[in-house]
Amino acid sequence: MATDKELNDFLRTVDRRAFKRTAYVVRDDDAALDIVQDAMIKLAENYFDRPAAELPLLFQRILSNATMDWFRRQKVRSAVMTNMSDFEGADADGDFDLLEILETQDGAMGALSAADEVSRAQILQSIDTEVQQLPTRQREAFLLRYWEELDVAETASVMGCSEGSVKTHCSRAVHALAKALKAKGITL
Repeated sequence: MATDKELNDFLRTVDRRAFKRTAYVVRDDDAALDIVQDAMIKLAENYFDRPAAELPLLFQRILSNATMDWFRRQKVRSAVMTNMSDFEGADADGDFDLLEILETQDGAMGALSAADEVSRAQILQSIDTEVQQLPTRQREAFLLRYWEELDVAETASVMGCSEGSVKTHCSRAVHALAKALKAKGITL
């Protein structure tokens, strides 16, 4: 079992190299810092009882997995946001809320024509219907990850399953929603 001093010394010696390596891979210093910090926290929380000699390999594995998780999240976010970019307004603050955008796409509340309001209400209803028709686990994972904005670990904890299962359920849900909405003529 590694002592607190051994763990601290190890983390102190590896932090800069891990940051540089991760920054080269993800090409984003802020994301790299988050990934390295998360990996360090996971090592300290979950593997504190391991011998000091095992820490370097454990840390590298945790860091690699955290980096892959980051890429997966970016891919899903990119796919979701690209698919929904048709609904985006010219909002300068960068926030994106599909329901808000659909309700006020031209920026003025209540200034929409009756036809536009009906059309948007129908699109919202279609999205809601398709989300409700997802299998239970896919719907739960989708809503926790993308509406509640929980991370993979938190979602896995809430759902009582592995993080891999959460990723699988989310991927299947996103693809099923995109296919169903496209079949209805809704191109996101």
